[in-house]
Amino acid sequence: MGFNNWNSTNCRAEFTETMVKGIADIFVAKGLKDAGYQYVNLDDCWALPQRDAAGDLVPDPVRFPHGIKAVADYVHAQGLKFGIYTSAGTMTCSNVGFPGGLGHEQQDANLFASFGVDYLKYDNCNNQGVDAKLRYTTMRDALRKTGRPIVFSLCEWGENQPWTWASDVGHLWRTTGDISDSYDSMLAIAKKNWTLSAFAGPGHWNDPDMLEVGNGGMTATEYQSHFSLWSMMSAPLLIGTDLRKATPATFDMLSNRDVIAIDQDRLGVQATPLHTANGLDVLVKPLQNGDKAVLLFNEGDTPNRITTTTAEIGLPRAGAYKIRDLWAHTDRHTAGTIAATLPPHGSAMFRVSTDRHWAAYPPAVDTAASVPTVYPGALPLVPPGKAATVTTTVTNSGRLPAIDTRVELTGPAGWSIKHSSAPSTIILPTNQSFSTTWTVTTPANVKPGQYSLTVQTRYQPGGSSTYALDVVVPDPAPTASTYLSDLPWLRMSNGWGPVERDRSNGEDNAGDGNPITINGVTYAKGLGAHAPGVIEYYVAGNCTSVTADVGVDDEKGANGTVSFEIWADGTKVADSGVLTNQMPAKPLQANVTGATLVRLITGDGGDGINSDHGDWANAHITCA
Repeated sequence: MGFNNWNSTNCRAEFTETMVKGIADIFVAKGLKDAGYQYVNLDDCWALPQRDAAGDLVPDPVRFPHGIKAVADYVHAQGLKFGIYTSAGTMTCSNVGFPGGLGHEQQDANLFASFGVDYLKYDNCNNQGVDAKLRYTTMRDALRKTGRPIVFSLCEWGENQPWTWASDVGHLWRTTGDISDSYDSMLAIAKKNWTLSAFAGPGHWNDPDMLEVGNGGMTATEYQSHFSLWSMMSAPLLIGTDLRKATPATFDMLSNRDVIAIDQDRLGVQATPLHTANGLDVLVKPLQNGDKAVLLFNEGDTPNRITTTTAEIGLPRAGAYKIRDLWAHTDRHTAGTIAATLPPHGSAMFRVSTDRHWAAYPPAVDTAASVPTVYPGALPLVPPGKAATVTTTVTNSGRLPAIDTRVELTGPAGWSIKHSSAPSTIILPTNQSFSTTWTVTTPANVKPGQYSLTVQTRYQPGGSSTYALDVVVPDPAPTASTYLSDLPWLRMSNGWGPVERDRSNGEDNAGDGNPITINGVTYAKGLGAHAPGVIEYYVAGNCTSVTADVGVDDEKGANGTVSFEIWADGTKVADSGVLTNQMPAKPLQANVTGATLVRLITGDGGDGINSDHGDWANAHITCA
């Protein structure tokens, strides 16, 4: 557990001695050290581009004016540990060209030991085709010869299946390529990593990469799922956000001791997937004291109720069980069902145990709410001044009945909310549900954006359950023909970086792309995407057709394969097939008459997402 600067700073000028010392201070002041975080790790760009006359790496005197040892000493003085970075190649991964460790293993290991390094991240760039096992074993041996205990992190991206050979080489190994601050990236990495549970254990861990929690590219719901998944998978918890700028909510999430205890459980067993059908996932992790940790995770874009049972997760038969919600920090009892209704990309994490005092806890009651959508997976829309129907459902999984169960639905000030069926019931027996229908009307002048409707269920003895239903007030639909790059999108997801307007995709920050260019032809208008991704627009039935010239941007040379689809509500109305960089732009035209929503979907061509810069050149919509 610790911190690494790469996800928040890369090689930017803000990566300095002052920053690193500040992180160590924050670990202590904000309680992260007490929560278990101990490593403060540097990533790439800490050294100069050339070694000195003796062949040693030289700390950058601008970034680290007092040298690396002084920084390590400062970190150690806080009761923490210090980590550093290099690559198992001739150069590191930065395009600046910093020297790597290949051929300098013992020299660099000795230098790191003299600095007081406790952790080494060893990357895989510029490896000159030298066998991975040889490169990483050579550095392992060099570290051992220093006599200093140094955690050895293999960062070869899972390319050579290190889980099959690295348990006696390093303490942890990356299982995938780099994470990015997006839900799609996090999900893909989690799904790869959770299949490798048999290879992890004390002293040899699968590493799905650093945390993105707090960096801003995901929602709070998605970050909670991210942190929960990593903890269930016994993954290293390396904070990747700049803690000097972190919000209280980020600190609260990263400091959740109930969740951290699952990650750090001394049995050291990585969770295994019990169910993964249709993106409704159940992961189970046995704990040292016999309890089971359970994660219910909704991968998809619609709310879903996910269930499992105490029998399925391997607990012995009992009259009932104690179930602790590790995010709500509440204790309940269940007759055997473990369930939650989860929002899109949401999760619930429980610690379940046999407890002969189960009756001391209220029954486990879960609450849900839903709004009809345009197609499965569509956002729940509530246009200004219009009424929407909301259905709330309450289910009791306890052995004992829930008594005098009452449901309340609340929303933003000025919204009208009225129930049209009973919002309460006197007795809710075991494994029974009851529903209430509500009419929700938004003000005519409500601003576009996401809003939350809160369902609060209260019941006896002494229990409550809450569910937040996020709904979206869309921007006004277009009433005249225009380029899509000039319209606000309803939602967007992208493989790397944001979708760019009238630029190609630059893979990092907004505005970092180039002029859109396909097969030598440059376009002034369009959308620069990176597969896989979706761009969706609210058009409210006002539009009839969408046209675009689609293709792979020239900026990635001969690399990249991308497909392009246009969807009208839940129907695909145009498909380019797979295009390569050698192909000219392909004209795409789609009839979207009567559609409420229009989606542009960029696919990866089936061979991975590297270099898949997909351009929607001259993307135009005809409306009236």
